[in-house]
Amino acid sequence: MEHGGSRLSGSELTLRYEQRTIAEGLTVAIPDQSFTVVVGPNACGKSTLLRALSRTLRPAAGSVLLDGRDITGIPAKQVARTLGLLPQSSVAPEGITVCELVARGRYPHQGLLRQWSPEDERVVEESMAATGVAELADRMVDELSGGQRQRVWIAMALAQETPLLLLDEPTTYLDIAHQIEILDLCARLHEEQGRTLVAVLHDLNHAARYATHLIAMRDGRVVAAGAPKDIVTAELVQEVFRLPCRVIEDPETGTPLVVPAARQRAVATARA
Repeated sequence: MEHGGSRLSGSELTLRYEQRTIAEGLTVAIPDQSFTVVVGPNACGKSTLLRALSRTLRPAAGSVLLDGRDITGIPAKQVARTLGLLPQSSVAPEGITVCELVARGRYPHQGLLRQWSPEDERVVEESMAATGVAELADRMVDELSGGQRQRVWIAMALAQETPLLLLDEPTTYLDIAHQIEILDLCARLHEEQGRTLVAVLHDLNHAARYATHLIAMRDGRVVAAGAPKDIVTAELVQEVFRLPCRVIEDPETGTPLVVPAARQRAVATARA
């Protein structure tokens, strides 16, 4: 799929937590109307990059641009109407129901002259239906399973109705069927609504199957970026994940499928 320009990008970013530098000179551009997936080993800077792009982490150097403007200079509510973030671990306020939590996604659209409306009600209901949590509307969020909670948080992010949606490991805590359900939902949002999605995923095969644009990271730098069919090779997987493998065609989708080497071959390759 061809994409246009980039409403969201990071240029020459230095990202730090206290004194620990996660990335230096990191430059990325998120293609418009893409389903971009960021992959890489643990602690390579994936989630840190997402935090910087969503303005929850201020870069020590460099800039994040949203619609051509430095994101730090844009009013918070304006950013929240354009860009939604589902962080890796979200904690709901005590005693809040599913419906109440999802409704919080409408906050950026409200103001002194615009309070709760039938439109807000419709969006909340559609967001809960889309994520399969409508029947949980009156349940307390803290009573739910991890997988149910994750879908409620995604419903809240959907209710924000932003053209850009950033998801940090949205399939965490979900079993395989629910992982596919959530990724299918993301693909539909991208294809049918033209939303630009950016997700951090652990599963490389899920990333290759669903992404229209893939960013592979290691040690705080981008090793490769492009369409999965163009960049996912055994050499890339070895470089990024240190995993001997074969890359074949997925018989269902035609996308790259990473098959780890058999244990004996992997051991032999490691010794070579």
